[in-house]
Amino acid sequence: MHETGIPFNDASGDRLREWLGVSREVFYDAKQVAIMPMGFCYPGSYTATTAKKGQSGDLPPRSECAPRWHDLLLQRLLNVELILLVGHYAQQYYLGRNSLINKPKTLTETVKQWHSFGPRYIPLPHPSPRNNIWLSRNPWFEKDLLSDIKLRVAKALA
Repeated sequence: MHETGIPFNDASGDRLREWLGVSREVFYDAKQVAIMPMGFCYPGSYTATTAKKGQSGDLPPRSECAPRWHDLLLQRLLNVELILLVGHYAQQYYLGRNSLINKPKTLTETVKQWHSFGPRYIPLPHPSPRNNIWLSRNPWFEKDLLSDIKLRVAKALA
């Protein structure tokens, strides 16, 4: 992904596209899908071989990126029907800003309560292979959520 400059151009992207029920062509069609990272650069170094890591994965996104850019970009995106909050940092930023939402404390609690965030937001765990343990401990995610997510994504793309 870091070598090609294409987001989700790895096993995480394969899994995410499978979860959403979309092809690679649809996923990378900017007229249908917008991909907006929480930070606009990798929070370590720019090469995958020398990237800095945190204790349990990548370092958090840089704190100044989302507040500086997200609202500006969302204002320019027309007809956004669905926002997928992929991973803890996206959920914390978007759900934590909305005072009407009583945000759960953990990613698992947040994803379990996915239906309570209205029609616009769907919280998802990060599709990284590092989350295979989370997926195996939470079989309800694939059993209960994925079919609904695929329907909502298909409806938004129609």
